[in-house]
Amino acid sequence: MRNQRTILALLAAAWLAAGGGPAEAAHDTLTIGIAQFPSSLQPDIDAEVVRSYAMGFVIRQITAFGPDWKNSCLLCTELPTLENGLARIEDRPDGKKGMAVTIKLKPDLAWGDGVKVTAKDLAFTWKVAKDPGSGFSNPNPWSRATSVDVVDDHTAVLHLDRVRSDYNQWDQILPEHIESAVVAGATGAGDYLKGTLYNRAPLTPGLYDGPYMIAGYDSGSQIVLEPNPHWAGTKPGFKRIVLRHIESTAALQANLLSGDVDMVAGEGIGLTIDQVLALQKQHPDAFHYEFKPSLTYEHIDLKHENPLVADVRVRRALLMAIDRQTLVDKLFRGTQPVATTWVNPLSPYYDASIPVVKYDLPGAKALLKEAGWTPGADGICVNAAGARLSFELGTTAGNRLRELQEQVIQSNLKNACVEVTIKNEPPRTLFGETLKKREYTGMEMYAWVSNVTESPLRTLGTSEIPTAANNWGGANYPGFSDARMDADIAAADSELDQAKQKALWADMQRMYAEQLPVLPLFYRAEPHVTPVWLRGYAPTGQGDLSTYWAENWHAE
Repeated sequence: MRNQRTILALLAAAWLAAGGGPAEAAHDTLTIGIAQFPSSLQPDIDAEVVRSYAMGFVIRQITAFGPDWKNSCLLCTELPTLENGLARIEDRPDGKKGMAVTIKLKPDLAWGDGVKVTAKDLAFTWKVAKDPGSGFSNPNPWSRATSVDVVDDHTAVLHLDRVRSDYNQWDQILPEHIESAVVAGATGAGDYLKGTLYNRAPLTPGLYDGPYMIAGYDSGSQIVLEPNPHWAGTKPGFKRIVLRHIESTAALQANLLSGDVDMVAGEGIGLTIDQVLALQKQHPDAFHYEFKPSLTYEHIDLKHENPLVADVRVRRALLMAIDRQTLVDKLFRGTQPVATTWVNPLSPYYDASIPVVKYDLPGAKALLKEAGWTPGADGICVNAAGARLSFELGTTAGNRLRELQEQVIQSNLKNACVEVTIKNEPPRTLFGETLKKREYTGMEMYAWVSNVTESPLRTLGTSEIPTAANNWGGANYPGFSDARMDADIAAADSELDQAKQKALWADMQRMYAEQLPVLPLFYRAEPHVTPVWLRGYAPTGQGDLSTYWAENWHAE
């Protein structure tokens, strides 16, 4: 009898494995491969795409731009506008004009421990963020508000320091009942980040107000997500989502083909575009493929304290010596346009009149000579003081495509008498330490991801240069500082007239193209590889990522 039961059990298992059971049983877990791992889970600190991707499942912004690139409410009941009266221009005590923005939170929001999400959480988040020692690095900074009035449990009024074009764009809020004790115990810069439960105890349910919660966490390895039992929105389509870290993109591809992961993250933290193009050719029906043009800008940061790049002629010569068009043609089959500035042609603020800097090796050599650099005995340029024109170039280790890009750039620059040595680091180190604390010496290659109308303040504003004093907040990693750029950013951020705002953005782009604070490479089209049975997945192509709507993902 026991043998008979064993045989029946084996037959039943085989039948289920072959698809004889309910369809949902075969796909109640979604395993996603990621090529990077967050250096921190605190949702407001560190400008990392992988952190935003992971936390998008579990904690929501108040507003976000969706796949249609329109701003909408995620946690609020109605998007504040001047037309509906939830935003209004007001007189400030100093005689200047400011704004009052009313946020009405959905009444059924709850943290994962059942505690209601209230306007007190919003006010608490503002209080933490306005402390420069907190290290917040938000695209939509809470510091725009000078005060917050809590009207009732679901209503708060934020008083802005001036009239602002981004007045109805607001990021995620923090749980006051969980994090207030941490904030109270923080006495110095960096103490909050060290103490936050997002990093010390990430399995705490009360940290999360999204459709999923973090139910398992193995640092550097994987994050396990399970439905938030107190989520009142669309019921999540999976019993479990696993984010599995596989740092090498080659190994990530192997795991996808073997079925160890169901899909790869598509926001620049998964497979590279050349891998996906090859996969599509070799396995056209195995997965669903989508190549989404995006507001992702690949570039090379230049450390502005490095005297070798102080002369703009050197910076321009470096750019002219890189054959970017051949690079994108050979590596990406022409799918990634060569960049002029950080502003993508898809952006409503793009200025098409700014020309692309063409590959011009003789011109690059002439500029270097004009700047005082001539080839030495070994072919590498030296100046009158005997200094070598030599740089370290770093990027995310394990990203095969970026490593190929480095080799092309290294070879191109050598032809112009510039020495490049490659020094790559794991993404967690690169983004969590080297860039964040500006510890690099020469060049770092990575991407900026912007939302639809995001101000360039975070990456180009003088106030956003990370320092120990601001606990390494901001994302101006090159250290670029220009009074005219700062003035244009401030003016554009306060301008409600679209024509005037576009003129300011055009001036910023011209300045950027002239000064070259970084070396523009190309605008990325992000490849997305998903299972053929996945429904509801909608890549956005901008900084408000697909995971902000992950409750709509389900198996067919």
